[in-house]
Amino acid sequence: MTHKLFSTLSVLLLSVVLVGCSADLDDYKNSGPGFDLFDYFEGKTHAWGMVQDYTDMQTRRFEVVIVGTIDDNQITLVEDFIFDDGEKTQRIWVIDKLENGEYTGKADDIIGTAVGKEEGNALQWQYDFELVMEDSSVVVSFDDWMYRQDERHVFNLTKIKKFGVEVGQITLFFQKQ
Repeated sequence: MTHKLFSTLSVLLLSVVLVGCSADLDDYKNSGPGFDLFDYFEGKTHAWGMVQDYTDMQTRRFEVVIVGTIDDNQITLVEDFIFDDGEKTQRIWVIDKLENGEYTGKADDIIGTAVGKEEGNALQWQYDFELVMEDSSVVVSFDDWMYRQDERHVFNLTKIKKFGVEVGQITLFFQKQ
């Protein structure tokens, strides 16, 4: 009984410690250069990335060309993906700029509305995504963290979760053309 109680308390303590160690967007408030989603993605951007599963094994690689067009407080991002297996897909985001560095966005394969906020050189972008597999699909949650390195470069780290459990990740590098 004591061993079971000790194990349960250990798991609870570890959970509290891990949650307490999570990065918060406000941690980047004083980091530069400022992210500015519209400024960075207006025009043409090229990116390279990979998808990893829950074991950290790389499962896919891809390139994407993004063309951003601004109209008032809205940017449209046309993303053309080419995967390492030859598959080609396109996603079109329509993103609205709100006040205080906040954004909302929609795309065809996104469930509901994506929400984002930028502070300093970071942007956190969250949404649910319909992940299509060979003979079915599943809805997963994406938690994107983008970091502006300089005028031409952005890094993106994404956690993919199902029922709150991380099932994969995406690493992506952007270069402004």
